Amino acid sequence: MLPVTLKHTPPLDDAFLPASVWNRTYRHLVAQRGRAEDLILALERRDGSRSVYRTHILPHEGDAVALNHMYVERIVKFLLWQRGGFRLTVAGNAELAGYLSAVYAPSGVRAFDYEFMGDTVYGHRFQVEHCPLSQAPDEAETTVSLGRHLDGCRIGFDLGGSDRKCAAVMDGQVVHSEEVTWDPYFQKDPQYHYDGVMDTLRRAAEKLPRVDAIGGSSAGVYVNNEVRVASLFRGVSREDFDRHVRRMFFRLKDEWKGIPFEVANDGEVTALAGSMALNDGAVLGISMGTSQAGGYVTPQGAITNWLNELAFVPVDYAVRAHEDEWSRDGGVGAQYFSQQAVGRLLGPAGIAAPEGMGLPEKLVMVQELMAAGDARARSIYQTIGVYFGYSIAHYADFYDFRHLLLLGRVLTGEGGDLILQVGREVLDSEFPAIAERVREHTPSEAEKRHGQAVAAASLPEIFRA
Repeated sequence: MLPVTLKHTPPLDDAFLPASVWNRTYRHLVAQRGRAEDLILALERRDGSRSVYRTHILPHEGDAVALNHMYVERIVKFLLWQRGGFRLTVAGNAELAGYLSAVYAPSGVRAFDYEFMGDTVYGHRFQVEHCPLSQAPDEAETTVSLGRHLDGCRIGFDLGGSDRKCAAVMDGQVVHSEEVTWDPYFQKDPQYHYDGVMDTLRRAAEKLPRVDAIGGSSAGVYVNNEVRVASLFRGVSREDFDRHVRRMFFRLKDEWKGIPFEVANDGEVTALAGSMALNDGAVLGISMGTSQAGGYVTPQGAITNWLNELAFVPVDYAVRAHEDEWSRDGGVGAQYFSQQAVGRLLGPAGIAAPEGMGLPEKLVMVQELMAAGDARARSIYQTIGVYFGYSIAHYADFYDFRHLLLLGRVLTGEGGDLILQVGREVLDSEFPAIAERVREHTPSEAEKRHGQAVAAASLPEIFRA
């Protein structure tokens, strides 16, 4: 491992090894040794779009081999969950391509990612290919100008794990909004989900003279309105998912006589809502809730076709970094910026939770302790704040953003304020250039209630004869 020096250590996690600092130390070493090798990583998606990442590595020999393996594999992991792709082309060192092919394989350490990025999301076997630098694929990014359409009578909805939010919008004005409680996670019958969404749409439609377009957001991966992966349907069998859920929104569109109908990942819509409120682009949205959600609006104000699943990008390079129970990888965002992080830190903080208490209730308990001035609760939020400050710098290596939109239940109350304060202190002292460029924003209560649904309602464009 590289010798890494930190100015800030999380009070409850002295083994934390920030990806941002490790990568910068590695790159400094590459520059010092003066014999860098070029390396290009290209990720291709089913629509033909392609992301290209260029970097430099140490000469691939001796003690540098292990360092190169660590650096490149973690970069690939970030790119896969940020941008997505079923084909990885490695231009440059052939041995590194072979290493990655063995790691991202059915029997490799990243078998989960191999399966998820291949068959689950893109419906294609995941592949790692090699080519000389001179034959590196060109970048072919695609952006989508979804959103910002507020003409006509629209419905916007947002499907969460505990409620369905919706808004009826006429020419940009909210004429009705509501939240309806539901419990989708462990429902086995896909009709439950279909009926719930249809009920929400009908209730909103009653408040409008007509419905010209419908837009929605939900956690998960959606490609051209098709549900690829979504936690809302975790109780549905694979067979029923393929038969009834995958094209559920196409059925709903048919029920509404084929009017414009668009569905996007909730992180993307959150970032879009922030961009609309700020009247600017270059927005990275991060939500710390049940898990960690992300969304991105480009400097030009468009949405990408990237995944932006920040819950699974690595932020901690410690050898025994905290493991995600789903992907079995260590150091990924869900264990650092969510209710899972709060629950994980209870033990190190010396807080005992009643047996069987769920993560939402544990978060409420910590929030109440924080409000009462409990130093143990304060140490949890300080720890997450240090995680966050270093991780903002890591995100800045992969995203071009100047606005950071922050929301989610972990960030509510005094504890949330402390997370942002500590995160800013880390940025100011370790990464002053990034601190100078990036501004944090938290939505108002009105924006929280209406902003997401209004942004969702603005997704489809109405084509008039």
